[in-house]
Amino acid sequence: MADTFTVLFVCMGNICRSPTAHGVFRQAVQRAGLAERVQVASAATHDLHPGEPPDPRSVKHAKRRGYDLSDLRASTLTAEELERADLVVVMDDNNLAVVQARCPAEHQHKVMRMAGFCRRHPAVSSVPDPYYGGPEGFESVLDLVEDACEGLLVFVRERLDKAPG
Repeated sequence: MADTFTVLFVCMGNICRSPTAHGVFRQAVQRAGLAERVQVASAATHDLHPGEPPDPRSVKHAKRRGYDLSDLRASTLTAEELERADLVVVMDDNNLAVVQARCPAEHQHKVMRMAGFCRRHPAVSSVPDPYYGGPEGFESVLDLVEDACEGLLVFVRERLDKAPG
């Protein structure tokens, strides 16, 4: 394994859940002093919002908790990203199915569910899409993402500690 570790967050449109996870995890990585070693990215399974900023509701709720998503822009998942990423973190079963269908066999081991990293919400199996709901959906996404990012940071640290060098 290399000196760096790349985490790619994936949801359907890359405007709600995956940019939220991107922003939350990026900040966790910075606070942990790992910004030089951990790269964070996000992408969409569907080409719905290319080049658009995150949903204004995601931005607003994230900002209330101290996360800045303003520099993020939606992009569609590419084969190169699946190859380059050390970990591909999906938000729900639909995203998992799409990513697994696109992902070459040799990279399937890198695909994991975001909810699998949760510690305070262990019974949760996915991060639900808040797009068609109200403010409580965006708050729920942040609750789950913050929880999962804590577990994910531990996972990434373990991988970096095992890296040669």
